[in-house]
This record gives sequence, structure tokens and C-alpha cells, in this order.
Amino acid sequence: MENLEFEIKRLIITALKLEDLSPEEIGDDELLFAASGLGLDSIDALELGIAIRKTYGIKIETVTQDVKKHFESVHSLAEFIRAERGPSHESR
Repeated sequence: MENLEFEIKRLIITALKLEDLSPEEIGDDELLFAASGLGLDSIDALELGIAIRKTYGIKIETVTQDVKKHFESVHSLAEFIRAERGPSHESR
């Protein structure tokens, strides 16, 4: 079974229409919204948040410092999703 980080990378590529990237080209700890990373912007964050909600059934509250921290990297998104989904989804 694919790991959650890989699923998130595919979701980023699909949701944001980044066809020129492959999941393998996105590092788990690469900054998503920094110029030195993927360089995503606030519109990308909104679209990604919607895709995460639809895909994983997670409610994301208004933008707070905690939410921004969760969206820093694929790894931090995966940790956030795991925590929100609870132990019944740990095997993914």
C-alpha cells in the first residue's frame, strides 16, 4: 500500500495541475510555499486545502499559525492528516 506522503504528493500535483512534476521530485520535507521550495502561493494553498478536505474528509478551520505550520511540507501535512483521522487509519 502506498504511504501517505506519496499520496499527498500525487494530490498536490493533481489538485494544482503541476503536470511537469512527478511525486518523486517533491521531497517530504521540501517547503511548499517558500521560493526555495515548490513556491506555491495562497491560491494554491486554498486549492490544496479543498483537495485535502475532499480526499481525506478533514475539516480545516480558518487560517491560523497552526494551519500554516501543517502546510509547510508534505511531511507536516501527512502528520496533520494522520492526527485528524485518528488511529483507525494508521495503517495507511
